[in-house]
Amino acid sequence: MSEPRKVILLLATSRAHARGLLYGIAKYSRLHGPWIFDMAPPFYREPGTVSRLKKWGADGVIAPDARENKEIIAMGLPTIVYRMAKDRIPHLPAIIADDETVGIMSAEHLLDRGFRRFAYCGVEPRPWSQARSESFSARILDAGFQTDLFSRKDKLKSRDSFNRQQNLLSDWLKSLPKPVGLMAGNDACGRYVMQACRRAGLNVPDEVAVIGVDNDSLICDLTEPPLSSIAMNTEKAGYEVAQLLDGLMAGEKMTGQNIVVQPTHIATRQSTEILAIDDREVAEAIRFIRQNARQAIAVGDVVNHAAMSRRSLEIRFHRAVGRSIHNEIKRFRAQQIVRMLAETDLSISEIALELGHHSSKHLARYFRAQLAMSPLEYRRRFISSSPGSPAKTSGFVPSGI
Repeated sequence: MSEPRKVILLLATSRAHARGLLYGIAKYSRLHGPWIFDMAPPFYREPGTVSRLKKWGADGVIAPDARENKEIIAMGLPTIVYRMAKDRIPHLPAIIADDETVGIMSAEHLLDRGFRRFAYCGVEPRPWSQARSESFSARILDAGFQTDLFSRKDKLKSRDSFNRQQNLLSDWLKSLPKPVGLMAGNDACGRYVMQACRRAGLNVPDEVAVIGVDNDSLICDLTEPPLSSIAMNTEKAGYEVAQLLDGLMAGEKMTGQNIVVQPTHIATRQSTEILAIDDREVAEAIRFIRQNARQAIAVGDVVNHAAMSRRSLEIRFHRAVGRSIHNEIKRFRAQQIVRMLAETDLSISEIALELGHHSSKHLARYFRAQLAMSPLEYRRRFISSSPGSPAKTSGFVPSGI
């Protein structure tokens, strides 16, 4: 029997993004290992750590692409880096996030809620935060609006006290026109923003609606009010990372391969549960659609609830949200399917029953019409980490539903 692989893991366990990757790596190890891991401290270095790891005789490394890990990367082992620095080492495989789609999904979530004023607060100078800011702002600009950006680089210094940082952020938040939809670079940043809102006396979500990234349940649910967030398929990506590393340790070449962590859906919580739409009848019509999305409602049901003519409501609805009532119903019901595919282990038949579809075939046809793929294909491509599936270097995430 061959010796177990020895892998150095330098991923922090304090954030859901890295924990999800670790879950996927552990799953691959259980199925194809076992592997032996050394989880050395990732963001500080105890004396002798590098020497000890060299003597350990590791076969591979998964580490942040950061300055403090250069000595470990220089060991010359098969290596995959996580959240690259700007000066990426070209030949090293990397774990990257689809930050462009993350920004687009956040923008569309806030646009769907009727906001016309937008802001972004990120984690500078992180490249992934900058990429999310640019994507978010571009989608907002495409819709005809501008984005206010909070630049920590210009306003905050690392030695500043927490109170000073919060005061500067609070002053910026108070200066924004209201109501405003704000994207935070990640959930930790979103919590930080909401603390500043409280300090500034601003109501969330009525004055400032906030959405984060990573769907870290501990952060999101312990924030008041609970934080909406973009969920990422980190466990699936972690499985694919381990699969790639296994190949590298077996002799495959490092050619700068990418494992892409993709957004799957939006976990909506109270921080964005608002309709910032001036037309009260349209806002009430949208609220009716969302409250009854688990039933097979039709345009007539919405019109009857609004107690006005169909033509009048259609015109005002399209003017307010840029979609027809029929398209809004289909779009939101598709979102419900996506969320149940991502957050539950229910079969397609069980989901169909929960959401009022006649059968699993009917749900599949409905889903394919909206997302151009079957529910099973969506779950396989973006959620499941099935044994033997090839490691992906790119993918499609539906963001326009």
